[in-house]
Amino acid sequence: MQGEESVKFAHLIEKNPIIQKVISNVNHELVARRGNKPSVCKVFLNEFTKLKDTDEFVFEIHKEAKKCLPDIIGNKVQFVEGAGSPDGPFIEKYCNKRNIGIVFSGGPAPGGHNVIAGFYDAAKKANPESRIYGFLLGPDGIVENEYVELTDGIVDAYRNLGGFGMIKTGRAKIDSKEKMRLSKETCRKLKLDALVIVGGDDSNTNAAFLAQEMYKDGIQIIGVPKTIDGDIQVRDSKGTVLCAISFGFHTAALAFANAISNLCTDSNSDVKYWHICKVMGRVASHLALEVALQTHANITLIGEDLAEYTDSRRIEKAKKEGTPDYMAFGVTLRHLSRVICDGIVRRAAVGKNYGVMVIPEGILEFINEIQVFIIKFNTIIAQYNSTHDTDFHTNFPILEDKLEYLRRLAKTSREEGTFTIWNTRDDDLFNDIPAFFQEGLLMERDSHGNFQFSQVETEKVLMGLVKDYLNILKEKGQYKIGLSKVYYAKTLEKGNLNPDIFGPVLFKNYGDEFLIVKETITSVKTLKQALVRDGIIQESDKIPTEVEKIFKKSIPSFKTQVHFYGYDGRGSDPSGFDCVYAYNLGLTAFSLTANGATGQMAAIKNLENEFEKWEPIGIPIAPLMHNEERKGKLDLVLGKTIVDVNSPCFQIVKALREKWLGAVAGEDDYRRPGPIRFVGKCEDDRPLTFVLNELAKRSLD
Repeated sequence: MQGEESVKFAHLIEKNPIIQKVISNVNHELVARRGNKPSVCKVFLNEFTKLKDTDEFVFEIHKEAKKCLPDIIGNKVQFVEGAGSPDGPFIEKYCNKRNIGIVFSGGPAPGGHNVIAGFYDAAKKANPESRIYGFLLGPDGIVENEYVELTDGIVDAYRNLGGFGMIKTGRAKIDSKEKMRLSKETCRKLKLDALVIVGGDDSNTNAAFLAQEMYKDGIQIIGVPKTIDGDIQVRDSKGTVLCAISFGFHTAALAFANAISNLCTDSNSDVKYWHICKVMGRVASHLALEVALQTHANITLIGEDLAEYTDSRRIEKAKKEGTPDYMAFGVTLRHLSRVICDGIVRRAAVGKNYGVMVIPEGILEFINEIQVFIIKFNTIIAQYNSTHDTDFHTNFPILEDKLEYLRRLAKTSREEGTFTIWNTRDDDLFNDIPAFFQEGLLMERDSHGNFQFSQVETEKVLMGLVKDYLNILKEKGQYKIGLSKVYYAKTLEKGNLNPDIFGPVLFKNYGDEFLIVKETITSVKTLKQALVRDGIIQESDKIPTEVEKIFKKSIPSFKTQVHFYGYDGRGSDPSGFDCVYAYNLGLTAFSLTANGATGQMAAIKNLENEFEKWEPIGIPIAPLMHNEERKGKLDLVLGKTIVDVNSPCFQIVKALREKWLGAVAGEDDYRRPGPIRFVGKCEDDRPLTFVLNELAKRSLD
C-alpha cells in the first residue's frame, strides 16, 4: 500500500511544476548568491596590472630558509598597480595564452570558490583561450593527475557559495621525492605555466618548496592564504601588517556567533543550563575572541591569555623558601577550573545558575602540564618510529599497551639512573589523569605531526574538574543560588509567616536584593538546627513548608549542554566580506601569475580598513618560514600567528569580562550578531577585532 502511495505522489511531483519549484534545491537565496558580483579593488578596474617591488618591508630571514629556498628567498613584497598604457610586448606577455592549475588544500573555508572565480574571470579576460585546470581532492590530484578543466558553467554554479565542492579538497602534502616527481610529470603533461595553491600554513609551506623545486622548469607557484582559524597573519620584522587575516575567518566566526547567540537566548529563557561551547582554533584563539565580541558570552577563555598568567602567591612562597617554582608561570588545569567555578558561583549568587561559556579547541595547548605531556609524547612517538622503523600506534593499539610502554621507560630511567624523556614522576602524574584523557593525549598525530585537539574532549576534561570542585563548594555551603527578596517575602507570607523573623536566621545577607542562605545551612538537618538554636521553632516542631521550600530553592544543580562548532562554520556560505575578499585574492593571484611572479602569496594589505583602502599585494613566502618541531624533528614551516594579548581588541574584551559575566542583578549583556549577509550594508561587515583595533589606533594617534 505504501508503495502505491509513493508512486502516486511521484507522478504528482512530476506533473506539478509548482511542487517541483517548492522542493527544488535551487531557491531564491541560491540564485541571488550566484548572480551577485563582488566589488573589486580600484586597481582591478584597469585593463592591465603590473607589479612594483618594494624594499619598504623587511623580514628576519631564517638561515635554513636561505639554504633550502635559494631561488625565492630574495623575493620582495610586490604591490599590484594599474599598468596605464603599456607597450606591445607587455600586453603580449600579459595576454599570453596560459595553462594554469588551481588546487584546494586542507579543510574548507568559506570563500574558496570566489578565489577560483576571481582567478578564472581575470585569466579569461586576459585571454579567453587560457585553460584553467582544477585538481581534484587536493594535492593528491596533482600527484595522480586527476583534474577537471574549469568552464563558465562550472564556475558560475559555485559563485559566492561555501565549501570546496567545485573541485573538493584533501590534506595530502607533496613532501617526498616521488610525489614531487609525479607532480612535475603532471605539470609537464598539462603544459602548466603556473599552479595556484589555496591553503593554510602547511599548504603555503608546500607552495614555497614547490616554487623552489619548479623554479628552473619555469612553472610559477602562487599561494593563497586560507583558514577559518585566522592564524595566517603576516607582519614584517617591524610589525607592519601585510595580511591581517585569511579568508573564511569572518564567516566562520559569524556562523559560530549566531549559533552561540541563540544559546545565550535559550539559557536566559530556560534558566537551567550552562552551555559549554567549544569552537575551532587548534593553535590560536582568534575565533573565540571574535565570538566573545560578537555575543558577549558570560565566560570566554583565551588560551594566549592563560599562557601569560603568573601565580604571584607561588612566586612569593618560592622566594621565602629560596627555591624556584617553574609551575608559577602559566596556568594549570586545577587553577583554570577554579577560575571557571568562581564565575559560576558568583552568577548563582544573583539567581543566575545558568550561562554560556566559550572555549577554543586548542585551550589545552596553553595549559602547563598538558603542554609538557604533549611535547614529551611527540618526541617519544617520533623516536620510537625512527628507532624501530615502524609505527608506535600500530605496535601499541590500545591504551593499556601504550601505558605499559611508558611504565617501562620510567622504570629504565629509575633503575639505570640515566636521563630519559619519561621518568617516574611523569608516570605518576600521568596516571592521575582520567583514562579517556590519557587516551586523547596518546592518540595518533595528524598527517603534519600535529596533536589533534579537536579529537580530545577538552570540555569534558575541564567540566569534570569544575563539577568536582563545585560539589566541594556546595558541601562547604559556598555554592548557593541567590533568591530574590521579593520572592522570599511572598513565599513566607503565603504561609502566614513573618519574613523578618526567619530572614536573619536563614540568610547571611538579609536585606540585600538577592538573599544567600548561610554557609552553615547545607541540609534540611542543619536548617532545623539553625531554627531551633535561634528559638524560631521547637525541636519537636516540623520546619515550616514555606521555609523548607526556600532552602531547597537555594540548592544549585549544575547542568551542562556541550556543543562543538567547527565543521558547520567552515561549511557556511561566505559573508559579504569573505565573498569580496576571496574574489579579490583570485584577481591578485592572476596578476602575480601574469607578471611572472613565483613563490609569492596573494594578499590584501589594509584589509582591516574600509574597502576603499584595500591594496592587493604579493608577499614572499620563503622569508616567512622558520624551523618548528614537527613529528619530533625540526621542519621549515610557515609560522602561525596567535592572539596578541596586548592588542586593543583583546584589552577591550578583558575590560568587559566582568560586565559580560553578569554576576549582578538584572539582565545579561548578550549581543545578537544577526544572520550572515552577502550583500547590503550591515553592522558586522568586517571582523570586530579589525574594527576595534583600527578605532583604538585612530584614537591613540
